[in-house]
Parts: sequence; C-alpha cells; structure tokens
Amino acid sequence: MFFLAVNLPYFYICSAYSANTIIHSTYTRMLSQLQSASTLGINAFIVDIETHLENALPAFLVVGLPDSAVKESRERVSAAIKNSSFLFPNKKITVNLAPADVRKEGSAFDLPIAIGVLAAVGIVPAEASEATVILGELALDGSLRPVHGALSIAMLARRRGYKRVILPGINASEAAMVEGIEIIPIESLRQAVEFLTGETTIEPRCVDVRSLFSNTEGHTADISDVKGQNNVKRAMEVAAAGGHNIIMVGPPGSGKTMLAKRLPTILPPLELDEAMETTTIHSVAGLLPEQQALVVARPFRAPHHTISDAALVGGGIGVVRAGEISLAHHGVLFLDELPEFARNVLEVLRQPMEDRCITISRTKMTVEYPANFMLVCAMNPCPCGNFGNPLQECTCAPQHIQRYMAKISGPLLDRIDIHVDVASVQYQELTSATASEPSAVIRQRVVQARQRQTQRFAAVRGVHKNADMSSQDIRRYCPLDDRSEIMVKTAMTKLGLSARAFDKIRKVARTIADLAGSEAILPQHIGEAIQYRSLDRQYWNG
Repeated sequence: MFFLAVNLPYFYICSAYSANTIIHSTYTRMLSQLQSASTLGINAFIVDIETHLENALPAFLVVGLPDSAVKESRERVSAAIKNSSFLFPNKKITVNLAPADVRKEGSAFDLPIAIGVLAAVGIVPAEASEATVILGELALDGSLRPVHGALSIAMLARRRGYKRVILPGINASEAAMVEGIEIIPIESLRQAVEFLTGETTIEPRCVDVRSLFSNTEGHTADISDVKGQNNVKRAMEVAAAGGHNIIMVGPPGSGKTMLAKRLPTILPPLELDEAMETTTIHSVAGLLPEQQALVVARPFRAPHHTISDAALVGGGIGVVRAGEISLAHHGVLFLDELPEFARNVLEVLRQPMEDRCITISRTKMTVEYPANFMLVCAMNPCPCGNFGNPLQECTCAPQHIQRYMAKISGPLLDRIDIHVDVASVQYQELTSATASEPSAVIRQRVVQARQRQTQRFAAVRGVHKNADMSSQDIRRYCPLDDRSEIMVKTAMTKLGLSARAFDKIRKVARTIADLAGSEAILPQHIGEAIQYRSLDRQYWNG
C-alpha cells in the first residue's frame, strides 16, 4: 500500500508528460506571410496573405471577406501545386487575407496563396518574399494568366517602398512603366518557386516609357473624308480647342456619326500623365489589349442607346466597375440618337459633367472614378428626322416634335456648350473635287489654342482648358467690352437663356478668341458663340 501511495504521483506525472508529448507531436503548426495587392476603383491596396498549416483533418479555408473568384482559388491552387510536381500538404490549411474587413475580388491571389502554402511547408524560404508584392492567376497546370490593375499595383508598391513585383509575364510591360521598382515576369508557378529559391535568375522587365509614348499610330480616318459641312467642322474645331461638349442636330444621313468619329483626329495628343491615368482605368477594367502597355490615343466610347445607367456611370452588384464615362476619360463619349436613351440614363450624366468625376456609393464601400470626357451627342430634329429639311417634308405633328425634344431635359442641354445644326449634304458637295482641310491642319490650330490656355491657367489648380473654368474663372478670364455685353444681353432676353447658358457663351467665345490668337474677346467671337446655342433658339423658345 505504501509503495503504491508513494509512486502514484509519479505515475500521473508520466501519463501527463506522455499526453503532452502526443499533443505537441500531433498538432505541429506552420505559418507563412507574404504580400499581394488588389484594386478598389482605380486605386490599389496591399493585402497580407497569411497561411497557417496544422496536422488536423485536411481542409482548405480562405477567410478575409473573399468573393466567389477568391474562394474558387482553392481548387486552382491545389491543382497547380500538384501539376507543378510539388507535394500538396495533407493538412488543414487556413489562408487569411488581411485587412479582413475589405472585400477581396478577382483571381490575382492565386499565385501568392500557392507561394504561401509552399512557404509554410518550407519549400520557399520565408525571407525570399520580403519587400515583394506577388500576384497572378493560376491555370490548373500551374501556368499564369493575366490579371487586372497591374499598373495601379506597381504604382502602389513603389510608393510603399517595396523592392519588386512578381506577376504574369503578359502584365510585365504594363507594370514596368513605373520606374524605381523591379518588375519580375513569371510564366508559371514552378518558375516563381525557382526564382524565389535562387535556382534561376530572371531579369526585371524594362520599358522605355518615352519611346513607347512617342510611338503613336496615325488615325486611319480623317475629317476631310466628310464632304461639305464646313460650319459643323468649324464647330467641332472650337469644341476640340476648348474641350467643350457638343450636340449635333440634323436629318438622317447628314454625316453626324461620321463627323463624331473623326473628332479624335483633331484633338491634341495625350500628355504622358494623361496616358498613364487612362491606361490605369483600362487596366483595372480589364480592357487593356494584350501586348499593349500604354494607351496612347484618346479613347472614343460610343455606347448603344439601350445602355443602363449603371453601365454608363459605373457600378454593378458586388463588384464596382468603371462605366463608359470613366472609360472615356481624357477622350470622347459619343451618344448617338440621344432621345432614344432612357431619361434616367441621361440625367445621371449631369453631375459627372460638372465635377469631372463620378462617386459610386455602396453599403460597404465608396469608389471614385475620374470622368473628364468630352460629350458629343447626335440626334434627329424630330421623330421622322426631316423637320427643317428643305429636301424632305416632315410628317410629324407639332406636339410629337415637342414631345420628342422634351426627352432631353433643359438642365442637360445647359451643360452642353455647343449646339450646331447639321444640314443635308447637297449633290454638288458630294461630287466636288475640292479637297477640304485635313485633320492635321485643324489639329495644329487646336494644339496652339490649347497651349494658350495652358499658359493662361498655369497658376489655376484643376483648370487646363476653357471648358474647365468655374464661374469665378469666367469672370476673371472672359471679360466683355460694351458691345459684347449688349449682344449677350439681347441674346439672353430674346432666347430666355439661363445663367449657365450665359457662362457657356463666354467660355466658347474665349475659345474662339484663342483660335484667332486674340487676348481680348471681341464682338465677332461673342456673335459666333451665340450661334452655337441653336437648340435654345429653335426648339425651347419657339
């Protein structure tokens, strides 16, 4: 009895020690951490990929507010690891995407999750991914597919002091436009592991941004293709010189669409910072063509009239995408057959036309996209299209014409600087052998006018062209002499113009003066600007 009493505590001590040993040997924990990135709007943010492995029932969990594409990465990652000749750990795998309160979207986390799993089991050294941002979508065989937003992510990585970005080779040239950071092009998971373990060396991708930017292709179309319509071409020149919105009203077949598509040929070339910002938007939207690292031509977007308001301004369910107005940033948004667009679609244009940006608010996020575009609209004067056409009789009743024109609200028209009538082209003009001015000649005048505006607004923040002027800027830079004041007063009285239309007339007159090389706004400039309010003159006041 005494022997048992003395050794009983020892027995329990041994049992407890054995149990503790079993627990530690059974639940061995392994952890790795590396960095990836994602985008919210056109801006990027860093995402920490934390991978935890333990000897429990096999499972693969992804937490941290992932969307469906991120959740499905489990299947792609496991297949890619196995098909890349690595042993997939038969353990419980937990992957945390931090910060956990921000929704993670897209498939760019495939590669960093796979690297995190291999780092947790010791295949990839922990220090290999230091100061590195990793992103890429995995195919089941371990090869890499392109991702969205590479340019934004590279910009963020440089600002945050990271040393390099590892990403799919097809995105490397796009990201390499960001100087001061190494861009490592990768073609497969196996190659990424060999690079991180030091088994292979990969030269960072380098791009001559200036050379790429200067290597622009000429436009295949030319404004000289349009026969006649000299008054409309003049209005388009004024619109291009000042960045003004323009609407063309005329019968079918008069050349409205043809003229609109040739407007980019007379616009000034993109500046480098404009090209980078435009490229960023198209990259995040996944619309950047393969093998094209930089958008060097001004965008031209022409959505169909059946478009929804969300598709036009941006939005969506779950994923907030850029709309057509943001894709037209620094370019042209062309709305053909304007009255055919839904009223609510047209009304959402009013705020971005004023603010040059669009803010999309959702329950858990607010995203802002830039939207500095030229709005070009075309429409018929009536349902049959022949109102005011001397060659064809209009079959529409007056009330039908009024109802048709009322589809375009007065506040929206007030935000369009130039209204111009487009007449039917006469046979003599169609068959004329006289060559009209080519786009290159008009573009030269437009560029010179823009240079005058750049010098004028050098000290004014956020104003680069006449269309950007606020009411305060208009009062400062668009003074009128006595004769011009009388002309504007008479026009406002007879046409019943709004205060916004008054500002538009002065803006357009300032551009006309710039094209003429005049510092002062003269009466002839005011007279021409008043002529570009044809809808006020013809439809809204009888």
